Amino acid sequence: MHETYFLDLQVIHTGCIANILSGGLLPKNGMIWEFTNEIKPLDIYCYLYAKYGEPNGLQSLFRKDDSNNLIHWEWTFTNNDGLISILGMNFRTEIHLSGDFKGKGLTLEMFISQVKGDIGNYGKKISEFRKELEKWTQFVNPFKRIKRAVTENFNQLDALSLNPTTDRVLHPKTKEDMAGFNERWMALSTRYSAAVGLVFGLRSMLPVLAESFINLLIFVLAKPEIKNNERLFQNTIRQPIDIRIQFLHLNCIEFRRSIDYSAQECRDFHTLMNERNDLLHGNVEVGKLSIGEIFFRGKVPLFIEYEDFWSISIGASMKSVRFDSIHQDHKVVEKFISFITTQLEKSVADQISLILDQGYLGFNAKTGRLGVLISDEIADFRAFADHGDSQ
Repeated sequence: MHETYFLDLQVIHTGCIANILSGGLLPKNGMIWEFTNEIKPLDIYCYLYAKYGEPNGLQSLFRKDDSNNLIHWEWTFTNNDGLISILGMNFRTEIHLSGDFKGKGLTLEMFISQVKGDIGNYGKKISEFRKELEKWTQFVNPFKRIKRAVTENFNQLDALSLNPTTDRVLHPKTKEDMAGFNERWMALSTRYSAAVGLVFGLRSMLPVLAESFINLLIFVLAKPEIKNNERLFQNTIRQPIDIRIQFLHLNCIEFRRSIDYSAQECRDFHTLMNERNDLLHGNVEVGKLSIGEIFFRGKVPLFIEYEDFWSISIGASMKSVRFDSIHQDHKVVEKFISFITTQLEKSVADQISLILDQGYLGFNAKTGRLGVLISDEIADFRAFADHGDSQ
């Protein structure tokens, strides 16, 4: 009796569905099933289209003409027991059964099994239909990923509420000073050690944030003769960063003028990049790593001035990572990105700003197009059958 239950459904005209809803004729009883990849969403959409034509459900009419919807498609069918709707969501496929379906021995497993068995009967139509679809590759936006990491590190750093001027623990001189000194020092040392790690990470990431911006510009705006030639593209993207920047107007479209690398924004960025290289590669630059000088007579140290615990430990560590200027260095990168962006045509600059803010991007290898496929603010909701009748 049920071997072909879900294969003998009748498509109902969209206008009839609207009349049923507006007339209050929708059956009250029902069930809601859901599944994810037991039948992949692409496969079930192609199958339903090949067998029944365009989606006829009301949600297919209500959807916005973009990818930012809660429900992307819906087919609605009828049989002697009521209405059956199949809906494509962001995270699952739902089947809504409205009518006299209870007690009939119907199950989701039955639906899945019957549809899987029927897909082969429409293989040719499905293959033809799939040729009409565009294949896009969704990928992580490296610029946005690094920007998020930078923002999170700054949030953690600021949350430590560090103030070296007021936090500084004076060297103990009396018995009273010694009381609880070790505990206070360890607590302070823990906070500032965390800060040193965060600042070190930020100093490594800030120039990379700017470099990822330049690389994304080249990926998006490279001239066709470069973008379509893998060797030329790789040669372009692998040039030293200062060369990449100064060649942007030659290698990319939509630049109004050449980049003036002598501009303050570029000079500040170049300095930041050099400092990052010294830090990241562990370069031994005595002048940059210096925390003070000491004279010796033989093996007798002669201090130029006395230091305290703070100066030779926490203070030295904070100085070595240039804690005081980390927020200013962040502004250097922001100003650099803004400066490069202003060299673009205004309409393109607005599009680049939109792209930079997306966590995920899409690429169509066949056409070379770049796009935003799915909103970062993807949402979900669930509908439940009356009286808690869901399965």
